[in-house]
Amino acid sequence: MNRARTRTAGPPGRTLAGRVIAVTGAGRGIGRRVAETLAAAGAQVALGDVDFDSARAAAREIRDAGGSAEGYALDVTDADSLEAFWDGTEERFGPIDVFVNNAGIMWVGHFADEPDIAARRQFDVNVHGVLAGTRLAARRMRPRGGGHIVTVASAASRLSPRGEATYAATKHAVYGFSVAARAELRGSGVEISLVMPGVVDTELAVGTSQGATRRLTTADVATAVLRVVRRPRPETFVPRHLALVPTVAAVLPARVRAGLLRAVVPNQLADGDPAVRADYESRTSGSPSGTAEGPQR
Repeated sequence: MNRARTRTAGPPGRTLAGRVIAVTGAGRGIGRRVAETLAAAGAQVALGDVDFDSARAAAREIRDAGGSAEGYALDVTDADSLEAFWDGTEERFGPIDVFVNNAGIMWVGHFADEPDIAARRQFDVNVHGVLAGTRLAARRMRPRGGGHIVTVASAASRLSPRGEATYAATKHAVYGFSVAARAELRGSGVEISLVMPGVVDTELAVGTSQGATRRLTTADVATAVLRVVRRPRPETFVPRHLALVPTVAAVLPARVRAGLLRAVVPNQLADGDPAVRADYESRTSGSPSGTAEGPQR
């Protein structure tokens, strides 16, 4: 049933009651917790995931808890799949107010040992998936004069942990794209926000080190997304004080900057556990994590 409506994302601080929010990679981990949190706040949530069963199960649990949700099959690397996800959501709930780019994967290990298939897969999902989702959202939202695109990126958007060279490159790309896209959309009513968490306790980060900061929970990130949806802002680090690292590092002399980053940013080559990550990386990137030079992730 199509309940056609014409409305914008509304002013900052507006209640989420009745707003339509679509979340990618929502079958598990951060995406699932984001969907649950937004639904609990009153939003109507569409959960998209390449694992349709997990998206459907998560949506069912949200409904059982009294929320409004529907699960959909979604491959963010497939333009037709993205279009179908968007159309299905609008057919079910009405125009999408907020689109959350969340789907992502990570391979870790020495960059020289990374298989081409793992590098390409990360760019396909983490970069091209976000770009395609953002373009589609902008095309659908601009004619209505409003909307909000929220991308769950990573602190690796501004930092570059050892053992995560390609992953960091994908997040740097997403950061640069989002900054430019935000400038191009200025005045259109469509906003773009980046949420950049540190290491989160999910399957993606299994067997990794969080460095000098505490390991985050999915609830930490979901709470940050909820705040950003209610009161849009361009960039949000989780935890917030993590924003100081790239800011301070940028003005330090090279030698001092290198020392600061070594002390704060995780070193996955030294502290990761590749054996623990093998199953996850085989499923998501087509190749187990690197093991050539010691205890890599």
